[in-house]
Amino acid sequence: MNAASTLTARLLTERARPRGIAGWRHAHWLAVGTVCLGAFLGQLTAGITALVYPALQRHFGTGFAAVEWVALAYLLVLVALLAPIGRLSDLVGRKTVYIAGFAVFGLASLAAGFAGGLGTLVACRAVQAVGGAMMQANSVALVARGVPEHAMRRALGIQAAAQGLGLALGPGLGGLLAEHASWRWVFWINGPIALAGILAGWFLLPRTRRPDAAPVPSPRRAVRPEPDGGRFDLAGLLLLAGSTTALLLALSAASGLPLPGWAVAALLLATVLCGLGLVRQERRATRPILAPGLVNTPGVRPGLAVSLIGYLLLFCPLVLGPVLLAEAGLSTGRAGLVITLLPAAFAVAATAGGALLPRGWSDVARCRFGAALAGAGLLGCALLPAAGAPALALALPLLVAGGGLGLLLPANNALVMRAIPAECSAVGGGMVNMARSLGTALGTALPVLGVHLAGPVSGGRAVLLALAAVAALAVVLARPVRHR
Repeated sequence: MNAASTLTARLLTERARPRGIAGWRHAHWLAVGTVCLGAFLGQLTAGITALVYPALQRHFGTGFAAVEWVALAYLLVLVALLAPIGRLSDLVGRKTVYIAGFAVFGLASLAAGFAGGLGTLVACRAVQAVGGAMMQANSVALVARGVPEHAMRRALGIQAAAQGLGLALGPGLGGLLAEHASWRWVFWINGPIALAGILAGWFLLPRTRRPDAAPVPSPRRAVRPEPDGGRFDLAGLLLLAGSTTALLLALSAASGLPLPGWAVAALLLATVLCGLGLVRQERRATRPILAPGLVNTPGVRPGLAVSLIGYLLLFCPLVLGPVLLAEAGLSTGRAGLVITLLPAAFAVAATAGGALLPRGWSDVARCRFGAALAGAGLLGCALLPAAGAPALALALPLLVAGGGLGLLLPANNALVMRAIPAECSAVGGGMVNMARSLGTALGTALPVLGVHLAGPVSGGRAVLLALAAVAALAVVLARPVRHR
């Protein structure tokens, strides 16, 4: 074995935790805390980026529709890679891939802060998304398989709270950095957190694959393992990436990105054709990236839809709020502090909100109640008068909407992960995160479209009304699942 092979083997061999940590009866909470670092880092970046759009527009001399690709490029790569990286993690080990994700994310963040042009920044964000996918494809699986069954909902709630904390700090911190420092610090700030994640993962995460263990094949259908030797579904990956990219490019063109009409029509056609091709390909592939057998497991499909809706409801106000508050005359820093109320309420409700609900409530009841609260809060935002004191008027409905989403998403994730077989946990967790990323991408693109078509006030109100209707759909979709 040569030196390169030896180094590769060392890097791909997961190390066990120190005995003192592994033997502690509460050690699983240390692993949950490590996963929370990755959840916090990813959502901090998402929350911060929306607040520096105006600064990026000024610095690069471009429009809103072009600058939003700083977020959309990240999300597109994330969506495309979550499922295949989930499969890779089953073979290599979730701990190994998760720790490597911190390294890629941190290095790409440092490079993004030095970007000299918008194209370079977008490219760095795409590389950053590779690291984000390596973390997110394993986060839910590491939590769901690393804690006792009775603690799963609480652990997923803590993870959601870490995401909410990152989102809560993001807008305020992004606004302050853009106003008093530089947009570059929005990316540089990720470096120390990524380093802490590498160290925590190395010492606190349990080994997910022993050195002498054979690769665990992923199932082709619901619970039946597929034969070894199946080829990776490259065609499915390309079709998924093509359909999502074409759709978001078409939405960006409608939002002001300078593309000719024939190009927009071609993008919409490509979206439909790639989508139909993806459905056909996933039914035929030996190792489908979307695992139709898992999607068809009772309760999984509506659960994934609710996850997409939840993050659509969460991110639309984060992008739309600063635009509306800027119209009311608030500075970037103050607008960021107001918008912080939504993810802050999300974090609190995800951690402790369940304790305020009746103990006998099922996860389905929590989902429905949370979705109804979120819809009521967003409806309240939409019905506010255009004039007056928007900062104070927005506070209560933002808190209600964030609290509802904090109840909805952890309970929904617990429902989905209980319905997915244990041997498919990484792939299932990747699909949950894929749905979340698609919701985030739509939540980034739709506010820009609404503002472009109808102006900040009228367009923003129309988007908020549509979100309230989508929240009502989540109430209907939440349903019991058959536990494995």
